[in-house]
Amino acid sequence: MARKEKPAAIDYDALARECNIEFTRAGGPGGQHRNKTETAVRVTHRPSGVVVLAAERRSQARNKALALERLAEKLAAIEREQRLAQQRENRPATRPSRSARRRRLEQKRQHAEKKRTRRKVRPSVDD
Repeated sequence: MARKEKPAAIDYDALARECNIEFTRAGGPGGQHRNKTETAVRVTHRPSGVVVLAAERRSQARNKALALERLAEKLAAIEREQRLAQQRENRPATRPSRSARRRRLEQKRQHAEKKRTRRKVRPSVDD
């Protein structure tokens, strides 16, 4: 089973200041307490527009903490993808050296010769 990576030392208070936090009714199993109180939390990160929702717990505070953790993970994943894309973009194009091309062509010739020797011999029409 794959381990989840924890975001390194994130200031959740600073992250919360960059977000719009909305509380809604969760619904689902959990009884009257969950269905009557606004325990579900929707967090929208204003700079990026990323939205996460947490509604598993009956506690609004716990759902808020879960939503902020998920948001941090999502933002880290987006940043990681952007960094990898930039690395791929900055990678210089390479081409095989002359000797590598020569070796490859020689191997192809040898392989073709091996295949040619395995063919069935066809009787000639002149007989």
